[in-house]
Amino acid sequence: MNIPFTRQDDIIEDYHGTKVADPYRWLENPSSEETLAWVEAQNKLTSDYIQAIPVRQKVQERLTSLWDFPRYSVPVKKGDRYFFSKNTGLQNQSVLYMQQTLQSDSVTVIDPNNFSEDGTVALTNQVISKNGQLLAYGMSSSGSDWQKIKIRRIDSGIDYPETIHWCKFSSVAWRDDHQGFYYNRLPEPGTVPVEDENNFSQVYWHTPGTPQTEDQLIYERPEAKELSFSPFITYDGAYLLLHIWHGTDPKNRLYYREVNSNGAFVHLLDEADASYNLIGNSGPIFYIETDLDAPRKRVIAIDTRLPERANWQELIPEQEDVMHFIVLVNNQFVVTYMHDAHHQVKIYNLDGSFVKDIVQPTHGSIVGISGKPDQTEMFISFTSFLFPPTIYRYDFMHDTLTLLRSTETDFDVEKYETRQVFYTSKDGTRIPMFLTYKKGLVLDGNNPTLLYGYGGFDISLTPSFSIPTLIWLEHGGVYAVANLRGGGEYGEDWHRAGTLERKQNVFDDFIAAAEWLITNQYTSSSRLAIQGDSNGGLLVAACMIQRPDLFSAVLCHVPVIDMLRYHKFTVGRYWVSDYGNAETNAEHFTFLYVYSPLHNVKKGVIYPATLILAADTDDRVVPAHAKKFAATLQAANGGNNPILLRIETKAGHGFGKPMVKVIEEHSDILAFLFSQFDID
Repeated sequence: MNIPFTRQDDIIEDYHGTKVADPYRWLENPSSEETLAWVEAQNKLTSDYIQAIPVRQKVQERLTSLWDFPRYSVPVKKGDRYFFSKNTGLQNQSVLYMQQTLQSDSVTVIDPNNFSEDGTVALTNQVISKNGQLLAYGMSSSGSDWQKIKIRRIDSGIDYPETIHWCKFSSVAWRDDHQGFYYNRLPEPGTVPVEDENNFSQVYWHTPGTPQTEDQLIYERPEAKELSFSPFITYDGAYLLLHIWHGTDPKNRLYYREVNSNGAFVHLLDEADASYNLIGNSGPIFYIETDLDAPRKRVIAIDTRLPERANWQELIPEQEDVMHFIVLVNNQFVVTYMHDAHHQVKIYNLDGSFVKDIVQPTHGSIVGISGKPDQTEMFISFTSFLFPPTIYRYDFMHDTLTLLRSTETDFDVEKYETRQVFYTSKDGTRIPMFLTYKKGLVLDGNNPTLLYGYGGFDISLTPSFSIPTLIWLEHGGVYAVANLRGGGEYGEDWHRAGTLERKQNVFDDFIAAAEWLITNQYTSSSRLAIQGDSNGGLLVAACMIQRPDLFSAVLCHVPVIDMLRYHKFTVGRYWVSDYGNAETNAEHFTFLYVYSPLHNVKKGVIYPATLILAADTDDRVVPAHAKKFAATLQAANGGNNPILLRIETKAGHGFGKPMVKVIEEHSDILAFLFSQFDID
């Protein structure tokens, strides 16, 4: 292959006495002419290679056909109307609708497909006032985490004139009198040093119809610049709360004050010793989900008039299964548990007494629940590997679960099956893994297999429905999802077991999954591909570096690669609680340097066929990671397997990507995989 030339510089950095070379640091500058020319050459190399694969056109046609089916969100009732999102199939962005009843015609509230001609401006936050009359909505361009907020009068469809800027990971909390809302934002660029543009979170009050410059500052902590504040208001409208967080660390704080007060916030929970998530309240009694003294979580009640810990009341104790999320509907707790990485839903009274289970169609995932404390109906979106997202309505008064909206695809799910297996990792830990494949699969070691993983940030991989996966299955592939440590599948202990100096556990778990698939004759090394996104991109990169013999192909999406410098870019410092900081901590440097993919590529090693994917405007995991990794692999690779880099334009970390780009990207991915395994 005609690999583009990549200049190497003599940059050496000293980390606690260890000299580390960084020859491709110049690729960290995304706007230099040299970087832009290099990216253009890499994209041409990748495009020429993939476009020459005969099966690609057929794959794209099948993807387009399969994706052309309607998809819905759960309805949310505000005032006397229901609001929901729908994509008819191939729309670039989903459209927000409302309807008077569940049977009446729907009316368009906002269609983000009109935001831009190419579909690259997405609708993000959609926060509707309690009376259903006003909508605060976010707009994100080219996949950016930055968003600007507009306000719409729902009945007239007319927006207020102002635009709210400098919002990232922002919450919007409408007051019950509908006179305005609280929101959190970051500093205007240029008012702080560049490295602080994602620090100094502030909470403001905004009155619709007024310019942002008149917004009232409600809360800030400039002396603790890395703390972030997300405002929300209890359903009864009585209390304004601040969820105070530090990057991706699950430990948080909770402050509150009465909505009508201008006084100081009460520091209800201020030790950051556990996670505390407010479920709801009954007057001054706050119901909170926490992992304090309960790594699989429990529900407690705190009477704010007697907030001392000795007065806390445990309502639902920690159980063998993990509480994944809880909502308060019909003045009852609706608790979604994870049992071996799939969901089970249970209902409890406010005193913690068990009411009943809600039975799902099969082992799968609850991907959405809506309902309010004073409502007697609840909407549930359920899905699984072979079960498209389906909306159900649960009636508390009659104890009935009925189908509200189903979806059908041009795919015969009856020909396929999913099973869950358990395997043993290097240190003896029992790890679950889902396998999906065509019924009657012959275990001869010759099946093309795609192994997916993540393993980080307390994120759990429960069963999910994916159109590209269906095409892989149609062509005889096995799809495997391993539930690695570092995720939240078994609670906070499971998460912590894959962080900091324990991160190698995650890689060991993934390697053990691959070895199990080979030992049990599902596949062989020559027929095995691995795939991961973001932290999962780090996962597959580290595993291919540690065990290049074990895999035939690698799909490395928007990856974190340079573990010595990741914290220096955009919101990278958010991840220090999981990864560590090599710059300021010598112990952290020691374990990060050992596994950092960028620093462990070996000259002359035959690496698997690798497709690295990133996006030019990704402001969460900057594409410099992918660029430096591609350059390093291409220079070191001792074999003839392709090492390709695909940099998407006008796209970010994945959210809000228009359907036309999604189909193009997955057509390239599947064509690349099929070419490695001679699938046509």
